[in-house]
Amino acid sequence: MTYCVGIMLDKGLVLMSDTRTNSGVDNISVFKKMFHWRVPGERIITLMTAGNLATTQAVVSQLEERTKEPDERDNVILKAPTMFQVATEIGRLLRTTISSRQDANGQRGEGRFTASIIVAGQIAGMEPRLFLIYPEGNFIEAGSDTPFFQIGETKYGRPILLRAYDRTMSMEDAVKLLMVSFDSTLKANLSVGLPLDLMVIERDSYEPSHVRRIAHDDPYFQVISSNWANALKSAFDSLPDYSFYNH
Repeated sequence: MTYCVGIMLDKGLVLMSDTRTNSGVDNISVFKKMFHWRVPGERIITLMTAGNLATTQAVVSQLEERTKEPDERDNVILKAPTMFQVATEIGRLLRTTISSRQDANGQRGEGRFTASIIVAGQIAGMEPRLFLIYPEGNFIEAGSDTPFFQIGETKYGRPILLRAYDRTMSMEDAVKLLMVSFDSTLKANLSVGLPLDLMVIERDSYEPSHVRRIAHDDPYFQVISSNWANALKSAFDSLPDYSFYNH
């Protein structure tokens, strides 16, 4: 399992993913799940992946190969005129990859090769955009009603996002919010683990404004984790006492 989050702000996009993959408690590995491509001054496109590792690696590898092809028609990442077309082609590629793997493995392969992808980025002259692509290849776009997307192990980190997210918040506050969301998930589910990958994309920059890998010994993340635990305990202690006798 994994956990990835992409949020949209007035100032741009903030993305974070974990790096843990596991095939049982005795086979845990670290694999990157965030990938990006850019054309300086013209576009930046970032993917975050969750699901079957072989499937997601196949999709990313095919996209990477296309960026090196001389035929511009297949170079969707670097040449597609809109982010919508980028999401459409990545969705088609994901659906085709899953289908081919299921066909190769017969009925026993059904459900084993599913994956989902968050696509984020901006092309010059257009707004930053954020998409969630499902295993079937269809997708939805973030908007005012759904300003962030999660994939993977989503339930533990969702409550803080719902309560604290504000589209006008600073990039720095958004990073802090994501760290709390990830800390809550890490505490509740062993299938999500450090290190974490962070990327901040400011509006109209067309390049990562801030990139960071958050390791186990990261001092800021340790402070966030400790202070958030203390704040929750303090908030709980401040609630009115319950009595079995007075109602």
